[in-house]
This record gives sequence, structure tokens and C-alpha cells, in this order.
Amino acid sequence: MIIVSNRLPISSTERGDKSVVQILAGEYASGLLNQLDKEEYLWFGWPGVAVAEAEERAEMIVSLKEKGMVPIFMDQKEAEQFYDGFCNETLWPTYHYFTQYIAFDDDLWEVYKKINDRYCQAILKKAKAGDTVWIHDYHLLLLPQMLKEQMPELKIGFFQHIPFPSYEIFRVLPWRKEILEGMCGADLVGFNTYDDMRHFLSSVGRILGYNHEAGYIHTPHHLVNVDSFPLGVNYNKFREAAESKEVCELVHQYKHELGSQKLVLTSDRLDYSKGLLQRLRAFDLLIDNHPEYLEKVSMVMIVMPSRTTVPEYMDLKEKIDTLVGRINSKYSTLDWVPIHYFYRRLSFHELVAYYRISSVALVTPLRDGMNLVCKEFIASRTNGDGVLVLSEMAGASKELQEAIIVNPNNIKMMEQAIYAALNSPIEEQQKRMESMQKTVRKYDVYHWSKIFLSSLDRVVQKQQKLKSRFLGRKEMSLLKQGFEIAENPVIFLDYDGALIDYKEKPEEAQPDQQVINILKELSKNSEIVIVSGRDKATLEKWLDGTPVHIMAEHGVYWKHQDSKKWITKVDLVNDWKAAFRKEMDEFVERTPGTFVEEKEHSLVWHYRKVESGLGNLRKRELFSHLKYVARGHQLQVLEGNRALEIKKPDISKSKATLEFLENKSYDFILVIGDNWTDEETFKKLSPSAVTIRVGYTYTRAKYNLQNHFQVREFLKGLSLNNTPSSKGVNLV
Repeated sequence: MIIVSNRLPISSTERGDKSVVQILAGEYASGLLNQLDKEEYLWFGWPGVAVAEAEERAEMIVSLKEKGMVPIFMDQKEAEQFYDGFCNETLWPTYHYFTQYIAFDDDLWEVYKKINDRYCQAILKKAKAGDTVWIHDYHLLLLPQMLKEQMPELKIGFFQHIPFPSYEIFRVLPWRKEILEGMCGADLVGFNTYDDMRHFLSSVGRILGYNHEAGYIHTPHHLVNVDSFPLGVNYNKFREAAESKEVCELVHQYKHELGSQKLVLTSDRLDYSKGLLQRLRAFDLLIDNHPEYLEKVSMVMIVMPSRTTVPEYMDLKEKIDTLVGRINSKYSTLDWVPIHYFYRRLSFHELVAYYRISSVALVTPLRDGMNLVCKEFIASRTNGDGVLVLSEMAGASKELQEAIIVNPNNIKMMEQAIYAALNSPIEEQQKRMESMQKTVRKYDVYHWSKIFLSSLDRVVQKQQKLKSRFLGRKEMSLLKQGFEIAENPVIFLDYDGALIDYKEKPEEAQPDQQVINILKELSKNSEIVIVSGRDKATLEKWLDGTPVHIMAEHGVYWKHQDSKKWITKVDLVNDWKAAFRKEMDEFVERTPGTFVEEKEHSLVWHYRKVESGLGNLRKRELFSHLKYVARGHQLQVLEGNRALEIKKPDISKSKATLEFLENKSYDFILVIGDNWTDEETFKKLSPSAVTIRVGYTYTRAKYNLQNHFQVREFLKGLSLNNTPSSKGVNLV
């Protein structure tokens, strides 16, 4: 097990002349370490400090090795450009919808790539085939693909702790394609919420053009599962701490200092995404509208320092200080202040004590992946009371529906929520808190890590069932030998996608001279069958004079190479076409860039020229409609490459291929296809047949080629008396 994060979960303290490293059990680290304590693991990450001296680095490597950790070193400038630079000046504002703060800097991007590659090379030195690698968060978005390219046998999971923005926000990044490709190198991509998952899938479809279905992305190289895994807290840790002697003493002390007033708690680090100013304005409005709360209600505001040298954060700190000062000067008396403001990090026990004595927790970020403060508050409420006011923009709001949910940009709504919380009957508080505690207890950090890792195993198992292997030198030689000794070989070839690349205009996909030459050369020693969904007139025109059999429109029409006539083996009636043509034409009217191709016994709706998001939406809508209506006409609706086709169910490539093979004794059968319509053929053929899928590696076919260029190289290798290259098929 290999864990990878931007920083190692450690702290370093000086004891005399030595630096002592301790493990931090914060955030998700405790869940992972608990999950892995009985098995071997390595944790890769930056130690948190720039270590320049080689001797000091060597000492740190040895020290951390005992704890199962591997440091990734950066000098001071690299750390600033990587973490403070691209991560937090470019990715952080983009992913949190603060586009006004995004830095578009190519130099920072280059550093980001370099550091991701540094992590990759360090991991490759330690990793073995079959190891599990779990990568965390936005600092390492390129790492999954880097690892997958160099060691495909790794099981790679990636979890993003922050939100994923909508397509309209994400698309502003100049490096959007590279980032998505990097993430799609993982076998499992996890987010905190379904919304984040949905935004990611939308961007993948619209930017990379990858199809997805039921949470699975069909990349050219492997199947990627995308799912939501809400991060939890260490429930028992907070529960036990809340009842500990240290916290009880602090609770007694705080109550003595603050008296019997009710407390509204807000605790977050300094960040513009947290909505800190909005919380202050809502509390100001509460006191202004309800003067009866003077000297009876106070806000405890804990702000943890963060990125103190960044201008945006310095400006935010100044605004918070000013607003706190103005509110306190406006309402304070000799014995009471409305806001107790702490700009520092509290100890764990101090924080839990404030969780216990506060009546209301105000957790209202403008945008947050999860936000664990609310879950910590719930876990610490040993009396079962208290009210949570929670932002709908926090991932936790999807789980904690018993909280008072607010829009953090609506100050009036927040003020009313605080008022409702302060006046909530104790029975109502306990009822809501009991339900939320049940959720937080069950879906804790251990459950999160366990479910993620089991899901990763499951998707890898699914990949294995559909895994083909690339045609390397050994496979090429064996296939060539089998072809050469065969007395009666036959080769079935799809046309579009296998011999010819897809074109935006289907009529532009006529065969070039290289394809014609390959087919003629192969036909000297074998029978060639072109199996295509295209109409018979087009195929006859394009392949005229080429010694091949042709199966047009998925096998509706056959034309043998030594015949001038087309025959059909199915009895077809076309009285259904007029009504369905009208339905499909309506979608053409609604969707610019689409068109309907009418074949003799089928209709095809093409959407290759439509942007992927709209095209996929219209496809699903039309597919659902056609499939429902087609039942009454005994028709079949098929998905092709950016196309939908409707036809009779007794027409298929699979059926036509098997009928062609009936009562014949071929001793070498080769089938090459690129579409889902070819999968049924791969499935039904004899195990001795050689099957090749073009483009996708997850398939029922035995082998995989990446594109039509490689198909041509492979076919030339079969037909010519040459030796395959040392690398197998030439990658073009």
C-alpha cells in the first residue's frame, strides 16, 4: 500500500540539538493509518520544510523510514512556486469558484508538472506491480497518469478533498485537458459529493470526449470508476476527548469566565472560501434586530492563520480585524463583548471544549469540499443538544440534513437561522442531534477509507474481466505463423474506426490507396470480409474492384467478391421508417450539427459535430424515446460512435458473421472491430478465433490496437514476408 499526499502527516520539534519527528493524526491521516496498521505501507510526501543540505536530507530519510514514510524534497523556491504558486494561486481559486483570483502563469504550470514527476519517479523506485497507490488531492492531479503510463500494473486510486467546479468554471484553465487526462490515469477517482462527481464527468465528456455510463469513464486505455465517498471524522476520538479530564477542566474554566450566556461558535482557517466576513455580518444583524441578546449571546470566532504572506489573505485578515473591532465597539459593555476573537491555532482539547460549551455552531463556507468542523462539533456533543447552522455549499450538507441549512451569501437568511437555533426547544435539538450523531458515527473516517479501498479492488476486478492485451512482438510472431500455415484463413474487418479514421462527414471516409493495397495483398492468401454499418451503395462504390466480400448495413446485404449482385437473408419491411424519420428529424431541428442518414433498412441519427455535453444529452433523450416506441414495432436501437441507429433486431454484425462461417472449415479466423456492436461477435466466436478491438483495451476481444494506423501496420505485417519490429506494432 502506497499513500501519496502533498505533505507527510508529521510535525518536527527540536529537543536539544536534535529534531524529533512525530506523526500527526489529523484529517484523513488517522483513518488511513488505522486502516493500514496491520500491513506494510509507504507514505510519500513533502516533509513540510525545505531541506538543502545533503547530510540533513539523509538523516531525515533514515528517520522517516522507521515510520513508513518517504520524503519528497523541494527547495524553498520550488515549494513557493508549487504549493503557494500553482496549487493555491491557480487551482484553489478555480476549484472554489473564485475566478477573480486565478493566476494564469505558464512558469508555475511547468513547476507543477516537474514536482508531480518528482513524486512519480520516487514512487517508481519503491513500487512493484500489483501495489495499491492512493493519491490525495489537487496538488497531484497529474500523478495518476504518470504512474499508469510507466507501470500499468499498479492499482491507482485518487481522492480529491476539495470541490470540483462546474464545466463552465473549469474550462477557463489553459491546462484543463492535461489535468483531466492526469486524473483519468487512476482506476478510481473519488470525490466528497455527487455534485463534484457530476461536474468532473461533465468536464471529461466535454473536454476529452470520453463517454461515461453509470459512473464509469471509457478512456482509450482503461475503465475508470468515478464515485462519491463522503469523508468522515474520527468519531470516537472526539467523543472520548469531550469526556476527558482535560476537556472537562477547560469547560469549567470557560464557563466561569464567560458566565451563563449562550455561545455561537465559528471555527475555520483564514481563507476567502470560508465566508468569514458573511458570518460576522449575520451576527451583527442578529444583535441589531434583537437587542434582547445584548449581554446574553456572544460569538466565539476562531480563525487559524493560513498563507499569511499571500496578499488576498492579508487583505481578508485586515477586513476581519476591522469588522470585529467595529462590532465589538458598537455593542460592548463593561462586562460583555459580543465577539471573542482568536487568531491562532487552539490545541485539540481547547477546541473540543469550545465544541462542548457552544449552543450553536455556525459553519457557513462559501464553497467547501466537505468541511469537517461540523462533524467534529456533532461528535463532541456528549449531552446530545446543540444546533448546527450549515452552509448548503459545504459537502457535509448533503449528509447532515437535520442541520439548519442556509445560503451563506444570504445574510438575512443566516441571521434568521442563528435566531432559530438559539430558540430551538431542547427536545427538537436532541432529536436532530441524535440523527446527525448516528450518521457521523457510522460514516466515520475509517468507514471512508475502507469503502474507498474496497471500491478500488472492485473496479480493478471489473477491468480484468474486460482486459485485452496489446499486440507485442511475441503475439505478432505467433499470429503471423498461424496465418502463414493456415490453408483456409478468413479475415473480418470493420470499416470506420478500424481501416479508416472517423470523419465529421461520413461521406469523406473513402478508402485511400494504402487501404486498397493492403486488402488486395491479403486477399491473395485469405478471404476478406468487410462488415460495416454503411449502406451498400457507398461500400460498393468505394471498394469496386477490390477482391473482398462485403456485408453492408450490419449484415442486411451481402455481396460476394465474385458476384455483381447483392443478396439479403432477412425478410424486411420498412413501413415503420416514415414515423421514426419524423421523430428523428425533430431532434435535428433542435440540435444544430446533427443529421439523419437513411439506409434501406435502418435510420441513423449522427451527432459527431455537436459539442459533447449537448450531444450526449440529446442522445440519451432520443435513445430513451426511441427505445420505448420501438418495442411496439419490434425494432432495436443501437449506440454507435456518436450515432444512434434503429433497425430490426434480427440484423446484427454478430449474426451475419456467424452465418457466413456456417458449414465452412476456416482454420484461421481473424476479426477486427472498433465498436460496441462488435462485442457480441467477439463473445460468440470460437475461442480459437483471433479477435482485436481497436481503441479500447477493456473488451471481450483477446487483443487491442490503439487506432487505425496500427491496424494497417498489423495487416501489412500479416501480408508481407517481413519480421515484426522489436516493439510489435509501430505506434503512430
